[in-house]
Amino acid sequence: MEALDYEGLYDACYMQVYSYLLTMSRDRSLAEELTAQTFYKAMTAKSEFRGQSEALTWLCAIGKNLYADELRRRSRQAGEPAEETAAAEAMEDSALDRDMAFRIHLILHDMPEPYKEVFQLRVFGELGFRQIGSIFGKTETWARVTYHRARLKIQERMMQDG
Repeated sequence: MEALDYEGLYDACYMQVYSYLLTMSRDRSLAEELTAQTFYKAMTAKSEFRGQSEALTWLCAIGKNLYADELRRRSRQAGEPAEETAAAEAMEDSALDRDMAFRIHLILHDMPEPYKEVFQLRVFGELGFRQIGSIFGKTETWARVTYHRARLKIQERMMQDG
């Protein structure tokens, strides 16, 4: 594969990688640090991006691994067994996920079509982009773009609401 345009990749994917890591960590400064580390690791990786997945997927996988490393490091420093830490985090995540889901549903309630329906079909209906596109009589690309725009609208609204 050709050499990646890292500047273009950074411009195109920064907010999505940051949002992904912020959702996982629920800590803005940690998400910023992990996002920076993700792009650094992507640029300095000995094994180049092979193009077997989308670049965003590759970057999110790097970020997820860095976050897991950070959790393990913090667990060792605190001297807590990893199992207890994981169980406590799972319970906390469950409560936060319910709250987050409720907030997303409130935002979706006011969201205009087709964003609302496309997002619901993708997230709650677990349909693929090709299937969503065919429901609307549009292309797979249209479904992808509409879904990502809906996600951005939800993220913007959540940031506004705090």
